[in-house]
Amino acid sequence: MIILALILAILIIFVIIEYNSMVKLKKQMNNSYSVIDVYLQKRFDLIPNLVEVTKGYANYEKDILTKITEYRTSYNQNKDKDSLNKLNDEYNNLMLVIENYPDLKASEQFLKLQKSLIKVENELQAARRIYNTDTTKYNTKLNVFPSNIIAKLFGFKEGELFELEDRAVQGENEKADI
Repeated sequence: MIILALILAILIIFVIIEYNSMVKLKKQMNNSYSVIDVYLQKRFDLIPNLVEVTKGYANYEKDILTKITEYRTSYNQNKDKDSLNKLNDEYNNLMLVIENYPDLKASEQFLKLQKSLIKVENELQAARRIYNTDTTKYNTKLNVFPSNIIAKLFGFKEGELFELEDRAVQGENEKADI
C-alpha cells in the first residue's frame, strides 16, 4: 500500500512539473508574440508618415494610404494574418513608388523615416525569429512522450509559427530599401 501511494505521489508530482513547464513555454510564446505586436505597431505608425512624405511625387499614394489605414485597423481589431499580409503588400507597393522618385529618396525627412523603418523591420524580423523559436520549443514539448499525454489530457494546443505569404517579394524590397 505504501509503495502504491509513493508511486501515485511521484506520478502526481511528475504531472504537475510537466504541466507547469508547458504553461511556462506557452506564456513565453505569447510574450514573444506580443513583442511582434509592439514592433508591428511601430511599423504601422511610421508607414503613414512615409506616405505623407511621398505626396506630390505620385498621384495614387492616397489610395495606398487608404488601404494601409484599412488593413492596419483590421489587423489591430482582429489580429488576423490576412490583414497583415495585405498590409505588407501595400508597404511593398509604397516602396516601389518611392524607388521611382530619386528626388524623394534624397529628401532628409524621407531618409530619417526610411532609417527608422529599416530599424523597425530589423527588430521585427528578430522578434519573429524569437517567437518562432519559442513556438517550436512549445510545440516540441507538446509532441514529445510523455509530455504529449499530459498536453492532451489538459487540452494544450500547438502554437502557430509566424510566416508571411509574400516572403520572396518582401526580401527583394528590403534589399532595395537599404
